[in-house]
Amino acid sequence: MARRVPLLVAALLGIGGLLAGCGSDQVTAGDRVDAQGVSEQGYVSGDGAITIVAEADRVPAPELTGATLDGGTFTLSDHLGEVVVLNVWASWCAPCRAEADDLQAVWSQVQGGGVQFVGLNTRDSQAAASAFVDRFGVTYPIVLDTDGSKQLLFHESLPPAAIPSTLVIDAEGRVAARAIGEVDRSALLGLIEPLLAPAAAGNPGKEVGGNDDSGSGDTGSDGSGSGQGGAGGGSGGGS
Repeated sequence: MARRVPLLVAALLGIGGLLAGCGSDQVTAGDRVDAQGVSEQGYVSGDGAITIVAEADRVPAPELTGATLDGGTFTLSDHLGEVVVLNVWASWCAPCRAEADDLQAVWSQVQGGGVQFVGLNTRDSQAAASAFVDRFGVTYPIVLDTDGSKQLLFHESLPPAAIPSTLVIDAEGRVAARAIGEVDRSALLGLIEPLLAPAAAGNPGKEVGGNDDSGSGDTGSDGSGSGQGGAGGGSGGGS
């Protein structure tokens, strides 16, 4: 009997982790989460509902650190001062594949502009994760979370309640927004850009994507500004 109790506890914990990580609609009090849809593969996927947290109500994100797919280490606190976009995904998740191109496109656009992307690959094999990254050309770091424990670290802030889920963490290390389910390029930029506004106010020539040439919008009546505008557009970081 003494041996069976730990096994039972472990089984219950495993079930709980699976529900929390694969799209359970169990959320903490106060979460604004719309109805979730069940995919054809038997796991629950979010419907794209977005939660935005008022600045006064944000709480610090947990310390996330872990080995990355390329053999390095990622530590969330190393990126204080940057907006961090954390995408929870798995190679077996169809909506994760659907959003992969948009995530990479936004990362290519904002990279170097005070934003850091990181993927949290959960309940997946390293080989499958590597194949996914190669297929979609993902260039931001991927933290391995084979048992789902790292995803569960966020249960007291704004838990990612489905796969895929995307959390946006402000420059002070607080969870500021969450998208449940597949996210597209425009929605993601809409979550990132307001968090960069204070920094942009101090450097009004800098925009997300890198089009910061002051001549880009100033075409005089004699056409003298058009050459600068073209140079500015060409230097942007958009994909």
